[in-house]
Formats: sequence, C-alpha cells, structure tokens
Amino acid sequence: MKENGVQDAPEWAVRGDYANSWNHGAKGRTTKEMDDGRAKYIGCYVDDTQKRALRGVSFFDYKKMTVFRCQDNCAERGYLYAGLEFGAECYCGHKIQASNVSESDCNMACKGEKTNLCGGPNRLSIYRLELSQESARRYGSAIFKGCFKRPDNVTLALPVSAVIQNMSVDKCVDMCTEKEFSLAALAGEKCHCGFPTPLFTLHDHEDEELCVHRCAGEDFDSCGNKDFFVVYQTQVQDNRCMDRRFLPTRTKQQVALASFPGAGNTWARHLIELATGYYTGSYYFDGSLYNKGFKGERDHWRSGRTVCIKTHESGKKEIEAFDASIIMIRNPYKALMAEFNRKYGGHIGFASQAHWKGKEWPEFVRNYAPWWASHTLDWLKYGRKVHVVHFEDLKRDLFSHLKSMVLFLHLEVFEERLLCVEGQKDGNFKRSGLRKLEYDPYTPEMRANIDGLIKTVDTALKKRNMSGVPDEYRPR
Repeated sequence: MKENGVQDAPEWAVRGDYANSWNHGAKGRTTKEMDDGRAKYIGCYVDDTQKRALRGVSFFDYKKMTVFRCQDNCAERGYLYAGLEFGAECYCGHKIQASNVSESDCNMACKGEKTNLCGGPNRLSIYRLELSQESARRYGSAIFKGCFKRPDNVTLALPVSAVIQNMSVDKCVDMCTEKEFSLAALAGEKCHCGFPTPLFTLHDHEDEELCVHRCAGEDFDSCGNKDFFVVYQTQVQDNRCMDRRFLPTRTKQQVALASFPGAGNTWARHLIELATGYYTGSYYFDGSLYNKGFKGERDHWRSGRTVCIKTHESGKKEIEAFDASIIMIRNPYKALMAEFNRKYGGHIGFASQAHWKGKEWPEFVRNYAPWWASHTLDWLKYGRKVHVVHFEDLKRDLFSHLKSMVLFLHLEVFEERLLCVEGQKDGNFKRSGLRKLEYDPYTPEMRANIDGLIKTVDTALKKRNMSGVPDEYRPR
C-alpha cells in the first residue's frame, strides 16, 4: 500500500483493449501454483513501505486495476515479477525481497475486476512473468546480461574503470552511461565500462553463483568480484553498427530475403542492415517501414543498390527473377499468430480480442496455413541458390547465424559490428510484453492440419540435404 496516499510513480498508459481481457487468478484460489504459459502465481507476500518487496517501477489505479494490466506493464519493461496490492497498486521487480505469508492475507478484489484478487493491505499477490522474448532482467533502465569471467586484458577489453565507494549497480551503470559506454561491469568495489568486443564478447556465461558478492551500497544485489563480473547493458546506443548506406556500385546479383508473412522478415532486414552497413530493399513499398529507417524501401527492387530484397511472393515466375535467396522459416503456430497481429494491429501491435474470437481468425488460418507450407516448398523447388534460416535458430544464436547470412551475401564480416548488433538486436520491431491471448486459439482440427504441413516441409528440407525443422515445430 502506498504511503500517506502519495503516488511515487506516474501511471502508465495501457495500449489496445487488453486491460480487462484476462481473468487469471480466480477469486478464492488455493496456494496451488497457477500457470498458463503467460504468468505463474507465486504467492502472497509481505510488503513494507520502507523496504519494498518488489523494487522496480510501480503504478496505481484505484478504479480500473486488473491482474493482466499489472502483469503486462511489468512485462513490457522486462521485469520478472509483478505484484498487486490493496486492490489497486502494481509493483514490478526482478527479485522478491520479502517473505511469503498466508494466502488469506491477500483477500482484496481488484478494482477493475471483482472476480480476481489483488493482494491486501501491505500484502502483495505476486506473479512470475513468462516474457515473450528471452528473459531480460532490468535494473532501472539497465538490462542484466549475466555473470562473466574477467577478461584476460581488462584494460583493453573495458577501457574505463574506477573504484566506487559504497558500490551499487546504480552507481556503476550511471558512471558508464555518463561516459557513453553500453556495458557496465561490476567487479566488487570496481566499475568497468566498455563495449562488446572480441576481447569481451558476452558469449560465455558463467554460473551466477560465481558472481555473488554483496554490493557495499545495497542490501540485495550482487556486485561481482575481481574474478567474475556482473554485467549490465546501459541505455547508451552502440554506434559501431548504426551507419547504413546504399551499395557503392550497383549489384548484378538479385538476392531475395523470402519468407511467409509473420516469419521475422522485417527483423531479419534490421539485423542484416546493422551487420553489413548496407540498406535492404523490398518487392513492395511500406511507408511506415521507410519512416522507421528502411531507406531502401523506396527503391525499385531491381535498383541494385540494396543487399537483398524482402519478398513474400512464392510463384515460379517471381522466384526465378532472383539469382539467390535467403529463406526465413518460422514455426507456423507462431508465424500465423504474428501475421494475424500485424494484419489487425500493425508491425508491433496486436489484434483485438474481438478479432481473435470472431470469424476472422478461423478464416485466416484456413487461408494462410497452406501458404506457410507452399511458400517454402516453392522456394526450395524453384530457387536457384538457397540459404535457409530458421527464425528460432537466429533468435537462439544470433551471432553465428547472422554471420552465415552475411557470408551468403558475399560481404565482409566485421566481428565488432556483429557484437554491436547483438546489443541492439530488437530495434523497434519487437512485440514486447506478455503474449496477449487468454486461451489457445488453435482448435484440434487446425492443429491436425498444421502438423501435417510441418511434416511436409520437414521432408522437403531433408530431400535438399538440409537439416529439418527445429524440434519446437514438430507435432507433439
């Protein structure tokens, strides 16, 4: 409960029509864990106005607070936990710093949905969030990257350092931000600043237990030690990969970046442009993407000034117009939902609940699911030189898969540029936060059909002596 009625953080705006869409924690629940793939109910916890259980951002709404609204806003900011208190208050954090108590203490209905519980007086109903992207733990505006072994040459790897009295994460992050570095590495009383380089790539994570060393200036967070550094990414933009231009000489090789809609084509373009320094083009023209910085969007696709051309086409004639192609493939269950969201909510928005529950969704699946398979099959059949990239593999190991894409484009690989891309990989093209649906939109009939399509694509890939679809695609 907030102290003396003073609101200590501004209320956040809520996008779309999701504020009242999710009835997660049913009234009268037991202590049994509640888990549906978006958030897991952890329990009822003590909250102290002097020492908060969750110490990230917070907001209050004494008329419309809902469980989902709190969870979604914490997830948007990368926090692992969301807690509701006094029926109307929402707190976020990346660790719980209090003890749990009896469920009966969390007995107040949410102000915006009487069927759900939202904590009690000085009591938090806490959920662990399942984020839609890989876990991004935050400390204020900084993103926790992990525990890493001290680089062999610290002075070269992290060129700025200082001993800080009463060291805290805030103090080190603030110092590195002020000095315009994207990495803040805590080593006991010492703070190091730098950028990811071949000397300190952030590729080899260590067990976080090796970094445990209490910060002198704060009770709960670890500040690392002389051998193992706790690393945060600051809000400073790494400019080593931000410059982009058109090709200096027109290329005669037309390379397609081909995908079914919703398979990450825009994201792949963003990565390729950062990694190579050259603009990508498009078979279409999308003014919104041009305004977001894709300057190759306005060029005719045959201009020869861009390194590859986005296309969703899959006809024989259209495919044979290209000399080579990178084919992006994504799990159809995820690709179909992403394209449905784009179709009704824009490149980083979401379709409304009315669209999902209306006639639009089943009609969309009926028309688009077969296209997911035929798109890949056609490019494998008619494409001259093909390089297949699975969205999930690129997401899991961006460095090596993006490197292979750059080599396929016959361009020079700059390792520091690739390391820079890893730190800015999301760009402005990520749907953040929790998955927005309260139910599985796929019927058994839809799943049977899509599972058959997955098997067909898997077989076609193997016939071309390529690895089949990733395990997460496979019917279970």
